[in-house]
Order: sequence, then structure tokens, then C-alpha cells
Amino acid sequence: MDLFTDVVLLGRPLWMWAGFLVLVAALLVFDLGVLHRKTREIGVRESLALSAFYIALGLAFGGLVWVQLGQQAGVEYLTGFVVEKSLAMDNVFVIAMIFGYFAIPRELQHRVLFWGVLGVIVLRAVMIGAGAVLVQEFSWILYVFAAFLIATGVKMLWTSGEDSDLSQNPVLRFLCRRLRVTDRLHGESFFVRLPHGPAGQAAIFATPLFLALVLIEVADVIFAVDSVPAIFAITTDPYIVYTSNIFAILGLRALYFALAAVLHRFTYLKQALAVLLVFIGSKVFVADLLGWTKFPAEWSLGITFAILAAGMLYSIWRTRPDGERGPALPAHSRP
Repeated sequence: MDLFTDVVLLGRPLWMWAGFLVLVAALLVFDLGVLHRKTREIGVRESLALSAFYIALGLAFGGLVWVQLGQQAGVEYLTGFVVEKSLAMDNVFVIAMIFGYFAIPRELQHRVLFWGVLGVIVLRAVMIGAGAVLVQEFSWILYVFAAFLIATGVKMLWTSGEDSDLSQNPVLRFLCRRLRVTDRLHGESFFVRLPHGPAGQAAIFATPLFLALVLIEVADVIFAVDSVPAIFAITTDPYIVYTSNIFAILGLRALYFALAAVLHRFTYLKQALAVLLVFIGSKVFVADLLGWTKFPAEWSLGITFAILAAGMLYSIWRTRPDGERGPALPAHSRP
């Protein structure tokens, strides 16, 4: 038996999973080992160029999915890619808040985001694997996912959007109680060895950079509670779910440095994402009511684009410069 061609993992040959993971690993090694081997600030132009590269690569991979698995799978991948990237954009608000709270300089932010992506790759694999098993064993779980998405979207529409007080974050308070934490950064180190106690013996201390990394990972887990059910409502193929998730997140990390500078122009993105969650959850029930096997993938993709485009265009219009409309509205973040 040929291990890579005959062994099937979550519905797909092992070679397809291995090829994808090798590609992601090569991208991360190239990113950290070649492009950003030295600690430096990433400018907006470089951020946009890297993001364009990752988006092109993600779309090219979608084309490969189309060729290998057919049109339906290709459209589902593209829809999942767009939905995940859109929902992940809401992470930018939270990441910017975390970096601001710990006063992480821009030249160190890429290091945190890079290691954060490694954590995302593992955490999403666990969550998607668990979701795939649940859907396979209990098909009714899709209706639970759909109802959860609708409830989450409605809640997002009515929340105030005020910034959270990170000093009261339970994860941060737990870490500060359990770890020795320095009161300042030590370059790009997550941990440092410093004198401690009356005898001045060396002890290991966590730095604010490590605390920021942990909070970003926790934030991703929280956001995944929305995004993973959302993409399972689009397709139940674990391979499409996972690959579209990871490519969307890789590209967003590159785009962060450009988006962080214009967050105030996307005031109403949160509301658009809320409507998107309601739509994705509702289409599961709509398909059943109309007697369809599944909501048409082309319709789902078109409506997704329309919702996001409306939210972004309305945000840009409402936050025009003073001379064009009036004072810009404050940016919102997910509570």
C-alpha cells in the first residue's frame, strides 16, 4: 500500500494534506528566514505587496482545488476564503488594541504575528478536525452551528462596540499571577533571565511580548468559534475548510500593518460582518425550507461579496475627511 496515495485522512488522500502543509511551512520559513530575518518595521507598501502575494497564492490554490475536485468544491473554497478573510479582519481591531496596550513597537509586531500564525495553524486543525467528526457523526449539528451564527450576528448588531479594558482580562490576570513578568520589553525576547529575590539569583521572566502573543492566540480561539461554524455552513469538506482558513489568515497577517493605519475608515465593517453571519446561518434553514440539498454555492459567494462591499463602501463614505462630510466617526471593535 502506498502511504501517500492510498491512505485517506478526513476524506482526502494523505498526499493532498501533506502537500498543503509543506507549502505553508515553506512560506513561513521564507517569510521569517529570508524576508524578515532581521527585526525591522514593516511599511504600508511592503504590507500591501505581501498581502497581494498571499491573496494571489490563496486564489491560485483555489484554482487547483477547482481542477482537482470540481467546480462545486472550487466555488466553496473561494466562498470560505472570502468569508474567513472577512471575519478575520475583525481580529485586526483586537490585535491593534493588544499591541497598543502593551506598547509593542511596530518593528516587533511581525515577530508576534508570525508565531501567532503557527499557533493558529495547530489550533484551527484541532477545532476543524473536531467539527468534521461532529458533523459526520451527528448531521443535525449543522443546525446548531447555523442557529449559533444567527444569534452571534444579531448580538453583534446590537453591541455598543466600546473597547474592552485589557487590564481586567481574566487570561492576562491569570498570567500575571502565575508568571514572573518584566515591566518592560527586552528586544524580541519572549522570556529573559534576570536577577530575582534577596540573593539575586537568576530567574526566568516573561516579557510583555509573550503576554501579547498569548492574548492574540486566545483572541483567535474566540474568533474561531464564529468562523469555523460559518465555513462548515458553507461546506462540510474538512480539506476545503482548513485550507481556505489557513490561506485567509496567512494573507491577513501580511495585511495587518496596512489595515492598522486605516482602521478608522472601516467603522461599519463590524455591522457588515454581523449581517454576513446571519446570512450564512440562515441559508442552512432556507435550503431545507425550499427543498434544496444545499444552498447554491454561486449565490452564497455573490451575496457574501455584496454584503461586504456594502459595509466597506458605506464605512468609507461615512468616514470621509472633514472637508467632504464632517468629523470621522470613531472605530468600533468587537467586544
